[in-house]
Parts: sequence; structure tokens; C-alpha cells
Amino acid sequence: MLKKYYKNIKILYVEDDEIARENGIEYLENYFELIYDASDAIKALQLYEKYKPDIIITDIQMPKLNGLEFVKRIRQKDKKTQVIIITAFSDKDYLLKAIELGLVKYLVKPVREKEFEEALFLCINALEKDETNIIQLDEITFFDTFNKNLISSNEMVKLRAKELNFLELLIKNKNRYVSYEEIENYVWNDSVMTKDALKTLVKNIKTKIPKDLILNLTNSGYKIAI
Repeated sequence: MLKKYYKNIKILYVEDDEIARENGIEYLENYFELIYDASDAIKALQLYEKYKPDIIITDIQMPKLNGLEFVKRIRQKDKKTQVIIITAFSDKDYLLKAIELGLVKYLVKPVREKEFEEALFLCINALEKDETNIIQLDEITFFDTFNKNLISSNEMVKLRAKELNFLELLIKNKNRYVSYEEIENYVWNDSVMTKDALKTLVKNIKTKIPKDLILNLTNSGYKIAI
């Protein structure tokens, strides 16, 4: 997914494991010129203040100061720097805390190269378009388009496959009504979508997000009001 050399983007890579850090830097050098690294979050904060990186890649479990606390300090004054958090834990509490910090891509070790590339690409895209992967649906409800998680009242909300695809499709096209044909192609793939099946899907997802967010235009399609 990363197809060119991003000369002007500054990367801060924070990892206490020396071998993992060296391997990560070696990979990043394929795409980036300005790479700064730190073995702990205290040094990383100093590098952040000095270089103001565009993207921060950090482990969670580190000595002196953990990765989430490190990002929290950054977020107190900087909401735009993109952050990729890498952790050995898939515990939902870590994920919820990460989402609260905003603009975060959350990867669980062992990280596959394709996942890492996708996270970096989305960070670059977000920088260029000045947007976030954390979509706020209301005061207590958020959807993470990268990690594909719905959170409400600090709890993970389980979505079925079709519900997730439907919500993703509406959010991707939030400025317009999505046609029934588009919904059938994206959500139902190669199977046939019936009117009853679509109505049931919409009814179910309205129980999981603020129901007044999903708008229907007769003979046209659906839109999400965000």
C-alpha cells in the first residue's frame, strides 16, 4: 500500500526492545527519511518536543512511562499528530483507553507487514486530509474506522458482519444518500438483498447507535447524519 518515498514526513519510533526497534527502523527507512527513535517514553517526549513528528509509533509496555500515558501527554497539547500503538495485549481496556486518546491506530503483536503498511498509509492519508479514524456519533458513541470497533458509554458494542459493513458504508459516504444498489453490493456481496432483510438490518443497528442518525429517503437509500 505504501508505494512511494515520503521525504517530508517525520516519524518517531518508540520501542524498548533494541532488536525490535532496529528492525522497525530498517523497515521504515524504505519509505521515510526523517526517522527518530527512542528506547523509552521519557526520551521520546524530549524528541517529540524537539522534532514535532507527524507520526508516532509506540509500544505500550515500556519502562519509566507506558505508551498510553506517553500518548496522553502528547494529546494534552497536540490533537493532530498521528499515533500507531503496538501492543502484545488485545485487552479491550487498552483499546478503549487508546480510542479515548483519538487519532490512534491500534495493532496487536505480532504485527503483520500488511497491517503495519495499512496503518501507516491511513496516518499519511489522515495528515493530508486532516481527518481522523475515530468518528464521533454522539456524546458517548464512537466508531473506529481502522480497528472497526463501535464504542458506547466506554463499552465495546458487538456488531454483526452486515451491521459493520452497513455502518462503514454510510460513514464513508456520510455526505450523501447511499443507494439500495450500493448497499446490496457492499453489504450482501454476491447474495440477494430483500426489502425485509434490509429493514431488519437497519432496525437492529438502530438499537446500537443513536437511532435518529440513520435517515431514509424513499426510493433513494440511506444516509448517516453525522
